[in-house]
Amino acid sequence: MLTYEELTGPERELWDAFPEGRRVDLRTGVPEEDRVAGGAGWGPERTVRAAVIVALLLGANAAQRPGAVGSLSLAGARISGHVDLAGARIEHPLWLEGCWFEQEVNLYGAETRTVAIMGSRVPRLEAGASRIGGRLDLHSTQVEAGPPSSPFHRASTALSLVNAHVAGGIMLNKARLIAPGGWAMAAGGLIVEGGLFCRRGFVADGEIRLLGAQLPGGLFFQGARLERPGPHGVTLALDNAVAQTVDCSDGFVSHGTIRLRGAQITDNLTFEGAVLNGPPSDGAGTGPALVAMLVQAADFDFALARRPTGAVDLRGAQVSYLHESAHSWPEVVELDGFVYGSIKTAETDGERRETVGGPAAVKRRVEWIRRSPGYSPQPYEQLAAWYRKVGHDDDARRVLLAKQRHRRSTLSPVARVWGHLLDATVGYGYRPWLAGVWLLALVLLGTTAFDTSTPTPVKRGESAPFQPLVYTLDLLVPIGGLGQRTAWYWTDGTLQWLAYALIALGWILTTAVIAGVTRTLQKN
Repeated sequence: MLTYEELTGPERELWDAFPEGRRVDLRTGVPEEDRVAGGAGWGPERTVRAAVIVALLLGANAAQRPGAVGSLSLAGARISGHVDLAGARIEHPLWLEGCWFEQEVNLYGAETRTVAIMGSRVPRLEAGASRIGGRLDLHSTQVEAGPPSSPFHRASTALSLVNAHVAGGIMLNKARLIAPGGWAMAAGGLIVEGGLFCRRGFVADGEIRLLGAQLPGGLFFQGARLERPGPHGVTLALDNAVAQTVDCSDGFVSHGTIRLRGAQITDNLTFEGAVLNGPPSDGAGTGPALVAMLVQAADFDFALARRPTGAVDLRGAQVSYLHESAHSWPEVVELDGFVYGSIKTAETDGERRETVGGPAAVKRRVEWIRRSPGYSPQPYEQLAAWYRKVGHDDDARRVLLAKQRHRRSTLSPVARVWGHLLDATVGYGYRPWLAGVWLLALVLLGTTAFDTSTPTPVKRGESAPFQPLVYTLDLLVPIGGLGQRTAWYWTDGTLQWLAYALIALGWILTTAVIAGVTRTLQKN
């Protein structure tokens, strides 16, 4: 137990100020001398032992002054020793600013009010399983991973909030979490009612793990930089997390995989103006830039500042609104099972518009789908369904035709030949007017050729007058007859072979029409 006589001058000042909640400021006012980076060189006049801080927060000198609320408020101090408050019940707020910590801060399992360590340098902050009744404020603080000093710690973790519960918000604006190759923040099972803010100057060196976190107040990364990934190439892991909003916009940069598998976002998931660079892979190229399998979100804004360098995986994701731009999609996009209610595109004027129809728009959408490895019918069906919903039936048919052409590449050689025939004649049933074009062309060919000569009647004096147009139609239509084909024959070998060819083409054309129309009717 510390006695008052054992305290140094700065410690006595803090001890006396605690009951009244007065702030003790040990800074000199000279910017060069007050830089936290040089805190290791601060002398005894600016040094406070961690044991003194722990003793005050655990009840030493707890006598309250009338009309005052006790709190520990300290600025510009070098804090020597280990601030160990694991399992403690702390009734007073903790406010530290511009402080340099010699060793880690341990709040594992503690129950406390607001904890504010701002503009400081901390070797590690352990707050797993803690219950913070106010907010956790680390604004402009640098938290570094270092060697563990207790069984609770991981050597590769800078900030630990595993299974912590924060009633207010977590403020990490302008903070730096440094754990090269490790975990900048380990916060699986974290509950933050007031929102997690990592904005404007926030930098993480290592993976931010928020697996299964509950963030009803939202997660905000506007302008943040995730410089290097963790051991698995991931910079941000939100697997199975539940959040109101996830905002990674306005200059957000990630140099590793953003992983959101199974996350549920009730409002916006936005990467507007972000830069997503996949991590270097073991082989050539880079790993995925975004893995959002099975994500559920109301509004998904993927209008990036530039094209991602790694793949984007949206398999099984469900969103109500998809916002995208010309920079949204990399060379590989996994879309199987991706469901969306509407698409809006950021045009060159910056406006967001629902995508209009037309061949050019459909072509761009189909190229988007073709970026997915292999063949899957679902992305085509989803796009066609959306076009039908907005009243662009012609565009829906274009998409379904593109689906059949893509599917054809996966078939056997014989099936591919038949597919090419269906495509050329009736567009797989989605362009039935092509049959009319072929029929007209063949009728013109036959009429012109057969008009150059007169055939021989099968029975002289009994045949109807020869009509080249009717004779050609009789050859092309395999069902029924007009009486011309059976009444005349050719002695000219070339014209006779043309007649045989028109009969065969008539059967092929009729079969293709029936197959294509049947396919379309069955689909509808």
